[in-house]
Amino acid sequence: MKKTILIATMLSLTACQGQGGAKDDKAGATTGTTTAATAGAPQTEEQKTLYALGLSIGRSISVFDMSPQELEFVKAGLSAQVTGQKTDVDLEVYGPKLQELAKERSVRKATQEKEKSVKFLEEKSKETGAQKTESGLIYKETQAGTGPQPQASDIVKVHYKGTLSDGKEFDSSYKRGEPTQFPLQGVIKCWTEGLQKMKVGGKAQLTCPSDIAYGDRGAPPNIPGGAALVFEVELLEIVKPPEAPPGMPGGMGATPPPAPNKAPTPKPPPPATK
Repeated sequence: MKKTILIATMLSLTACQGQGGAKDDKAGATTGTTTAATAGAPQTEEQKTLYALGLSIGRSISVFDMSPQELEFVKAGLSAQVTGQKTDVDLEVYGPKLQELAKERSVRKATQEKEKSVKFLEEKSKETGAQKTESGLIYKETQAGTGPQPQASDIVKVHYKGTLSDGKEFDSSYKRGEPTQFPLQGVIKCWTEGLQKMKVGGKAQLTCPSDIAYGDRGAPPNIPGGAALVFEVELLEIVKPPEAPPGMPGGMGATPPPAPNKAPTPKPPPPATK
């Protein structure tokens, strides 16, 4: 959160440097706005890099959940600082308010997301073959497995696809072309519970309310706070821990692999953070 606010402060309003000698040049502001509006698609490598700067800024301040009108104020502040105009607000006064506003907006967005999920979760629980557990997990077997069932202490290898309630895909091991393995105690509660209901070789759909998924924080930028998630999971294998080298005290094996949320970036975040 602090990093987000820092970036937002730097890039949407930037620092106060140079404000003392700044002049109110409304003509320049109009020209700058017109140029931005008519810039069109970036063509050169430099233009594309600058466009990426805009994307980075947008991602950094998405926590503010702004309306189009509110976004115009951010653009005005950014333009004023970059072009050396006189600013309409004092950053030293209003900069410290950013963190509290971000927190309020984040809670508001998560609440809206959870309210939106109520009907979706109810409909999923009524599907043929769906089982709703005490935790809120909605488990639906789509292909019966014939192998053993994992326990919470096991490491499993799976293929999966994750989508939001609107069907938008945010992650897929299928698209990466390789399955993922992780300890069941190192993933979101929905997975820890749901995978233990499966047998090797089986497939299932796990519908996860936010409180047993990523909670109010979500996993930006792909998973909003408060979001209900749907995972199509294929249990490929229960992975045996590597045997310890001869003579190792206590017979300890190698350290289990990290949870999938620590997979190399820029892959979308797998369903792993508790």
